[in-house]
Amino acid sequence: MRTGTATPLSTPPAPDAPAPPPAAKPRPARRRGDTGFVLACLLPALVLFAVFMVVPTVNVFRMSLYTWSGFSPDMRFVGLDNFRRLLDDDQFVRAFQNTVALLVVVTVVTMGSGLFLAAIMTRQKLRGRGLYRFVLYIPNVLSVVVIAAIFSAVYDQKNGLLNGTLRLLSLDSLQQIWLGDQKIVIYSVAIAMVWQSLGYYMVLYMAGMASIPEELYEASALDGASAVRQFFALTLPLIWQTLRTTLTFFIMSSVNLSFVLVRAMTGGGPDGSSDVLLNYMYKQAYTNSSYGYGMAIGVVVFAFSFLVSLLVSRATRRDPLQF
Repeated sequence: MRTGTATPLSTPPAPDAPAPPPAAKPRPARRRGDTGFVLACLLPALVLFAVFMVVPTVNVFRMSLYTWSGFSPDMRFVGLDNFRRLLDDDQFVRAFQNTVALLVVVTVVTMGSGLFLAAIMTRQKLRGRGLYRFVLYIPNVLSVVVIAAIFSAVYDQKNGLLNGTLRLLSLDSLQQIWLGDQKIVIYSVAIAMVWQSLGYYMVLYMAGMASIPEELYEASALDGASAVRQFFALTLPLIWQTLRTTLTFFIMSSVNLSFVLVRAMTGGGPDGSSDVLLNYMYKQAYTNSSYGYGMAIGVVVFAFSFLVSLLVSRATRRDPLQF
């Protein structure tokens, strides 16, 4: 009988045994000079941001607590008295109402018209589509002061294009003092704001709509969806993030745009009927020598802008759709 050492048989692995996890790749070691290089690149931007944004903003809040003419060395701390004065200032309340009215009217008309025109330009086969796009985009290239001069000429009571067209059509009863009537002057400014902004947002929405695959529209058309149904059920949800971003940006820019147009077209008149918050702040701080009171209005504008942005962001929040 032959004896010897038996060779052990290797046990085969279980068929259902989980595979071992892949070895984690070692992270590349950060070079010693990378952090210093990044900080050196960011430092100029941070310095400029602090000097031109943080410091002036803090100074506005600080000066709103003082009474100061802006020229004399005498400054007197008054606490929140400037803000209490705002509550009893009828002209401030009127300027605030005008600002809100412009934001609502101009935002609704501009966003709605921009979406409508973008859908037509993208989905419909129009001859001369490039020309229409160019013509609608021109106002955004022009300076706001130039636009104010154009509309001041259009609204001129005697020689303006608008009243002249009404006379030509024998509609003399519809002629108005467009920039001199307290009831309609704010809407005259709103039309100029819409004309200036419409083309820019139309182009942005066209870019978003052009990225939607054509197969989705073809599939929805086979299911019997009309063009209107496709817009609300397909186009609008897929460009929602673009719409949300532009909406917030437009509201913030409209606060500044309204100031420039009002300042150049009406100066806030007649009798303060077209005043907006920034124009009223400018007059108080730099015309009436009430610098502290003007800075209090600036704080209100800052808080109002921040609050509106927050509300719009929360109201339009939704899960993004992908295709």
